[in-house]
Amino acid sequence: MAHSKALLVLENFIGGKFVPCSSYIDSYNPSTGDVYCRVPDSGKEEVEAAVKAAKDAFPIWSSKSPLERSQILNKLADLIEHDLEAFAQAESKDQGKTITFARTVDIPRAVYNFRFFASSILHHVTECTEMATMGCVHYTSRAPVGVAGLISPWNLPLYLLTWKIAPAIACGNTVVAKPSEMTSVTAWMMCKLLEKAGVPPGVVNVVFGTGPKAGEAVVCHPDVPLISFTGSTLTAQRITEKSAPHCKRLSLELGGKNPAIIFDDADLSQCIPTTVRSSFANQGEICLCTSRIFVQRGIYSEFLKRFVAEAKKWKTGNPSDPTVDVGALISKEHLEKVRNYVKKAQAEGARVLCGEGVDPLALPPGNQKGYFMLPTVIAEVKDESCCMQEEIFGPVTCVVAFDTEEEVIQRANGVKYGLAATVWSGNVGRVHRVAHRLQSGLVWTNCWLVRDLNLPFGGMKASGIGREGTKDSYEFFTEVKTITIKY
Repeated sequence: MAHSKALLVLENFIGGKFVPCSSYIDSYNPSTGDVYCRVPDSGKEEVEAAVKAAKDAFPIWSSKSPLERSQILNKLADLIEHDLEAFAQAESKDQGKTITFARTVDIPRAVYNFRFFASSILHHVTECTEMATMGCVHYTSRAPVGVAGLISPWNLPLYLLTWKIAPAIACGNTVVAKPSEMTSVTAWMMCKLLEKAGVPPGVVNVVFGTGPKAGEAVVCHPDVPLISFTGSTLTAQRITEKSAPHCKRLSLELGGKNPAIIFDDADLSQCIPTTVRSSFANQGEICLCTSRIFVQRGIYSEFLKRFVAEAKKWKTGNPSDPTVDVGALISKEHLEKVRNYVKKAQAEGARVLCGEGVDPLALPPGNQKGYFMLPTVIAEVKDESCCMQEEIFGPVTCVVAFDTEEEVIQRANGVKYGLAATVWSGNVGRVHRVAHRLQSGLVWTNCWLVRDLNLPFGGMKASGIGREGTKDSYEFFTEVKTITIKY
């Protein structure tokens, strides 16, 4: 849509149509610092219309067979894949991530999310038992819940939105989705493909806007029985409070303060490049990123030297340059917040070995006002420091030494989060022992971010409630009923 300054102007997608909004918010290009897009500032009224459209579409969509829904999901996957480059360019510009990451991770995974749930919905079975002595047969049946409220974050915009939409509609629910107001463009682009894929009007509704206004309206709506949210622990607490009076079903995927534990028998040729990637991929803006690295004392100084050298090789700059490893952070405020953590660490006596405030950041002329930060490595940080306790969500990682297995397990578990952990060791027994004792929903050993979508995904403690994956998403997005027949 045209605008006086040729800005991109998004519209809500409700009941199969694009609907203009009465007020808009500015969205910035993180790599230049310029406003480039206007996003609807939706509230109760828009959410009301979207919920009504979703409710109206529910009877027809939920009565379709799994195979019919599966074919539509596959068609949608094909359409997104066909436009992969356009989606990748838009994601990179909107979020600040590198074009390489958007091309190889974000958009392919969004496509795969639809294909994966299109397939898995065909393979679920229900339970049946017989009580011959009573002359009874019991069996279960599963039915979609209704209108699903889906709230997704700004770090992996289309990737995490489709991770929710795909299982929700595969199971026969209809949805009202609210992407982050900072990264709404790819969700809006996806809406343009829904009709062509055969998604009936009202099955997928997307309402753009802020959490406190649009998100809250979704969470508080009495006709939205279930909320799936990915984002901060603080927002999740509010969602829990607001949805309690309605007894809503919640799936909350929250923050992390993920440890990597590196024993002295680790293969450093594998461990170092992988741990650099797990610390700085997507500017460190992934809930699964490593931000506390515990290294056994015998290899601590060698690890540190090689790790810093490897981190310095990562190139920061214009996200659309395919040779760049680190793009821009999401916003000016977020960059400031991340920088403040580094300042606090220094004030506490920690050493910044590379990155922020230590190395010069050279940016191309067009990116001088963008929100960039070099990969930053901090050593000699105390466990009780906020840099070791709080989620920073930027290209910052802390490296500390440890002596024994017992000690490092205690220290790794000594935070309020429990999302992911990585363990590096050549000792099979130790790998299993440590993995069992870490309070973490996911543990990778000698690798990072290798995912099988069949298996449960989610965290312990303040990292969330519920799991997502083939079986877990199916159980979350359906109601189970036990039926007993006397024969």
